[in-house]
Amino acid sequence: MKLLKTFAPVALMMAAPTLGFAQEAAEAAEAAAAPDINPYIFTTLLFLIGGFLVFWMAAGFAMLEAGLVRSKNVTMQLTKNIALFSIAAIMYWLIGFGIMYPGEWLIEGWLGPFFAVTSLEPVGLAAEDAALDYASAGSDFFFQLMFCATTASIVSGTLAERIKLWPFLIFVVILTGLIYPIEASWQWGGGWLSEAGFSDFAGSTLVHAAGGFAALAGALILGPRIGKYTKDSKTVPMPGSNLALATLGTFILWLGWFGFNGGSQLAMGTVGDVTDVSRIFANTNMAAASGAVAALLLTQIMYKKPDLTMTLNGALAGLVSITAGPLDPTLFGALWIGAIGGVIVVFSVPMLDKMKIDDVVGAIPVHLLAGIWGTLAVPFYTEGTSFVTQIIGIAAIGAFVFVTSGIVWLILKATMGIRVGEEEEINGLDMAELGMEAYPEFSKG
Repeated sequence: MKLLKTFAPVALMMAAPTLGFAQEAAEAAEAAAAPDINPYIFTTLLFLIGGFLVFWMAAGFAMLEAGLVRSKNVTMQLTKNIALFSIAAIMYWLIGFGIMYPGEWLIEGWLGPFFAVTSLEPVGLAAEDAALDYASAGSDFFFQLMFCATTASIVSGTLAERIKLWPFLIFVVILTGLIYPIEASWQWGGGWLSEAGFSDFAGSTLVHAAGGFAALAGALILGPRIGKYTKDSKTVPMPGSNLALATLGTFILWLGWFGFNGGSQLAMGTVGDVTDVSRIFANTNMAAASGAVAALLLTQIMYKKPDLTMTLNGALAGLVSITAGPLDPTLFGALWIGAIGGVIVVFSVPMLDKMKIDDVVGAIPVHLLAGIWGTLAVPFYTEGTSFVTQIIGIAAIGAFVFVTSGIVWLILKATMGIRVGEEEEINGLDMAELGMEAYPEFSKG
């Protein structure tokens, strides 16, 4: 009995390491069997942060447009911007998301199902209740919605100062519910353009040029503002009401673009993905900066004075230009791609005026033309892409959006009219359409 009492502690001490190793082995085996939740958590976080940054671009568009229209039309632009975002949110839930990311195609590779209403089912606390290889369905829907709303925002500025409110909002319903989701599904939904090898990382063509094509169709059908062009084809300047607001809007858009391009990496669960996101941020910033500098220098050379509005649009054109391929270029590559975007703006704004296409905020040069350029630039740095395939994608999306938008605009024009009367336009849409002014103290001073 005494021997047992003497040696029992010794035996326990000798067995302790073995028990410890066994416990550690069991814990290691359990950890190895558990699913890796990092991709799910961090990609979801990327979508949520990227999504609310892109949402903030709605404020940027509102401020940019409010600054570039005349004071008698500011309230109308603000109303259009908050209304179009809200309509886009509803339409994308009701029909757009299901068309853009079809579980089953109505026409394989071309058209998804109508009224596949988005439903976000709750996920249990257990990791096995979620698909951990991607992100939460809610964050995915939220992020993609922001791109849909951005497409509609592009149209708003071009048609400012002469379009009726309700016909414009009806167009937004169709654009966000049908037109944008259909063409975007061809690439991002795994449709025929994706199969063909077309590449548009974050939407230089799918979002920006598409919005530009819709705006161009509307501008051609709507016609220019009264007094914008004289009988001898001279262009009459119509300065914006507040360049401080326009500058603020540009900086807000610049900030939001980090979410636009960075979130389009669509993954942040590995060291490689995080590194790619940071590279996208740096390239996005470089393209914006070079676009602004190019426009600043070019306007100094051409007009003997730098032009602030051209410089602002140069930055935006640089951002649009890099959006189709923000990951693969070097920083120097992002610089020259963005700079060409700024040059495009400076030359295309007067070109549109010569064609008597009245684009109040310069959205067609910035989003349509720079978007096309950015998509064409992808093969310079991205392996497996070709100029031929890029051209096919641009042409297909452009033709579809321009034709369908034109049909919608013509139907609206024939049924309810899309343009305000001459007196209403001269007096301003704020009072004619809304009965309120953005700056009432100035008009009554």
